[in-house]
Amino acid sequence: MCMSEQIETPTIAVLLPCYNEEVTIGKVVRDFKAALPDAIIYVYDNNSTDRTAEIATAEGAIVRKEPRQGKGNVVRAMFEDIDADVYVMADGDDTYPADAAPAMVAKVLEGYDMVIGDRLSSTYFQENKRPFHNFGNRLVRDSINGLFHAHVTDIMTGYRAFSFTFAKTYPVLSRGFEIETEMTIHSLNNNLRLFEMPIQYRDRPAGSVSKLDTVGDGIKVMSTIFRMIREYKPLPFFGGIGLAIGIIGAVLCGMVTMEFMHTGVVLRFPTLIGATMLVIAGLLLIATGIILDVIAKNNRKEFVVDANRFAYMKRH
Repeated sequence: MCMSEQIETPTIAVLLPCYNEEVTIGKVVRDFKAALPDAIIYVYDNNSTDRTAEIATAEGAIVRKEPRQGKGNVVRAMFEDIDADVYVMADGDDTYPADAAPAMVAKVLEGYDMVIGDRLSSTYFQENKRPFHNFGNRLVRDSINGLFHAHVTDIMTGYRAFSFTFAKTYPVLSRGFEIETEMTIHSLNNNLRLFEMPIQYRDRPAGSVSKLDTVGDGIKVMSTIFRMIREYKPLPFFGGIGLAIGIIGAVLCGMVTMEFMHTGVVLRFPTLIGATMLVIAGLLLIATGIILDVIAKNNRKEFVVDANRFAYMKRH
């Protein structure tokens, strides 16, 4: 008996988290409708006080409300609510070119879990007029690449495409703009298939105001990196701290021991007690790192099982 397979057209969802983007959202929706005519465009209005939702609706986008403030909360709602074969996420500020979306979608359909719209290899440093943002991007990129032995160029870009499996298995923990950093670290830690695609970044048009707080959001991003390294790389984190403390304790113990060998008397009992406690604390931190490293590896195994389960469900 012959059976013919019906090839279904993949479903594509364009996700646009927005907060007070009335100046640009109309053009962004039109651009994505032109670039991906078969896609469904979702605008998630995150408590805007302007006409963002009204304009997006008039342009044909599906508008939904997300009352929890912060981009991370919006992304969490998007991934929970929407089912699609491919997700394209961009900002509503018209800084990312919609005409790059078809190529990003194609890469996801080839089998990549996440496609990153790489701003830093093209025009970002020329277009972005905020020097601390440029410094922050370099700092975050170099820190994460060094810790995970990776070569990702743009860690914090908001222009990305995802597979169904990624969207449904990614645990969104961040609430704000640190979400992009969290996505990248999550992908590197779980050895997901990443593809970077250079895009032509452009700065916000006149009248459009950035919602980023350079210092505040920078601190949140660095806190996210610190937290995720502690959770994903516990052995280097706790082991490194424990080794440093243990070495300090051992050096102090050695100094007291040398004095005892020369004089036959322990002259600094408080130093000896403190040094011994430092050595013990260092050993406990190293042991903690080893235990948590085993737990982290088991968590990665569970993630692979969950990802395989979602991939199987999607195929069937």
